[in-house]
Amino acid sequence: MGPSLIMAVRHGESAVNAAYTEASRTNAAVAFPGGNADVPLTELGRAQAAAVGRWLGGLPAQRRPQVVWCSPYQRTMETWRIAGEQIGRMGEPVPETRMDQRLIDRVMGELELMNPQAIGERFPEEARRCKEVGEHAYRPPGGESFGDVAARLRALASDLNGDADASRVLIVAHNAVVTVLRHVLEADDDTDMTGIAAFGPVANASVSTWERRRQRLTLAEFSAIGHLRHGKAVPTW
Repeated sequence: MGPSLIMAVRHGESAVNAAYTEASRTNAAVAFPGGNADVPLTELGRAQAAAVGRWLGGLPAQRRPQVVWCSPYQRTMETWRIAGEQIGRMGEPVPETRMDQRLIDRVMGELELMNPQAIGERFPEEARRCKEVGEHAYRPPGGESFGDVAARLRALASDLNGDADASRVLIVAHNAVVTVLRHVLEADDDTDMTGIAAFGPVANASVSTWERRRQRLTLAEFSAIGHLRHGKAVPTW
């Protein structure tokens, strides 16, 4: 039958998120150094992760996740580690954690960690090709299309449906993953980039929730941030 409840949390604010936000004020090009997997949280991102943990720890027992599926990237693991520590401090059991490569951020290949301005300056031909083929089908050199992300998330969803021991699941992942996951869980048309764009961007450390009703998962909340404001952590995107 599959999970009765799925929650998806985007990682807290990362160093790249902060750099892109600052660059957007002046329309500056940013190519962040290092690899995508190694991007850490900012101080604010850690505060956001703690707010997620306090919120999870305060849920009724019948709403708390039984298992956590987490992207193996530094910022997602750090988000869940901090959240888990808060749950433990509240005297509540910390769920089992499973790292899964299928939850990593969309792979951008040669365009990794570049904002649109940097891509336009350094790879103008790729910016043009993206417009020509459409954003869903566009696959950057050495990277993934949104369709590729959807394919790996469908495989993950199949595994979740086969896990009889976990009725309530928490996923800790990335903006692209949470957005495309909405299409996958709701059996929506993931080739509709207009629909995908309408869902995002997903707020840092936000919670999206699906509940099983009449044999299918139904969206209850998307990119909810009330727990951040209540926890005095400033929301970011």
